[in-house]
Amino acid sequence: MPMTHRTTHPATDGTTTSAGSPVRAVLARTAALLSAVTAVLFALAAPAPAATASSVHRIPLPALMADTGGGDQLITARAPTTRATTGTVRWWQRHNGRWRQAGSAPARFGAGGLTEGSTRVQGTSTTPTGLYDLPFAFGTTPPPPGTASPYRKVGADSWWCEDNASASYNRWVAPLPPDCAAGESERLADYPTQYARALVIGFNYHRPVHGRGAGIFLHVNGKGATAGCVSVPAGAMARILAWVRPSAHPHIAIGTAYGPTALTRY
Repeated sequence: MPMTHRTTHPATDGTTTSAGSPVRAVLARTAALLSAVTAVLFALAAPAPAATASSVHRIPLPALMADTGGGDQLITARAPTTRATTGTVRWWQRHNGRWRQAGSAPARFGAGGLTEGSTRVQGTSTTPTGLYDLPFAFGTTPPPPGTASPYRKVGADSWWCEDNASASYNRWVAPLPPDCAAGESERLADYPTQYARALVIGFNYHRPVHGRGAGIFLHVNGKGATAGCVSVPAGAMARILAWVRPSAHPHIAIGTAYGPTALTRY
């Protein structure tokens, strides 16, 4: 078979190329290269994408709060709105400056929902929002293993005085003092389920304002919404008590997801 000879032909721009590699192939490669470079330049000039909801949710809740009480342990009790009677309790530990969630549980709030703690009115069955310390624990049953908080065992004469006319207003008393009416107070042993184990929430505790409210605790669930306390399942209450360490200056923050009572404001 005779050998086939390939000839060259002048290109339209005065250059020459072989018949097997036309000029349009070279031009196509050049155009593709320019397109790629342009895309890279646009990408470099474009602004960084805004943070997505999922990236925000990865930030620990305590890191978004105005105040956490200055300690290394924090309990957050958050409801969707002030009218809600349910929400979520989470407990957090700070180590080397970083907050990590140590546990969580479904929570119940007051039958009247939640309200700003600084203006709460006693008898409204509302849970006060705000940031509070946790003075001590108590219960009708023994403390769970590992409990470090001061723990008071409830007896037959253990009361929480809620009488506005009493000098012992918003205090544990045993027995009930003469100036504290039984009808205006709680005999703690009458609530063996709810007060099987509990933590006192320091709402209106250190400098009580009469009429603002008394006896606000983190305690075990009853049959439904509370009279103003925060409650969790019995197992969660046991885990919280075994976790809390007074040396870590634990606090509880109560609030809503959004609005004037947003938990992050406290």
